[in-house]
Amino acid sequence: MTRNQLKQIWFNLPTSTIVTKTILVEMDKYKDRKGQGTIQITYDGPSGYSSFKTHQVNPIEYALNKMKDKCNDRLEYDDKYDYSTYKLVIK
Repeated sequence: MTRNQLKQIWFNLPTSTIVTKTILVEMDKYKDRKGQGTIQITYDGPSGYSSFKTHQVNPIEYALNKMKDKCNDRLEYDDKYDYSTYKLVIK
């Protein structure tokens, strides 16, 4: 088998099209930060991987507000910005 044939086989292998969209809310365990936490929004799909993490005073409210926002007013609308389709995980 030649090098070119191996290249052709390699680049024609099927790729996975599994898309994962999650909003992870993790509550702080420190006594002085009761009710506060971090939110991590991740997207992994055919268009790439993106991740965003932030600390919020009211993390559950922030996550629910993000999920309500459909981002229809974005100039470059993309499926990964529609947070209403994301899976919410609270730890």
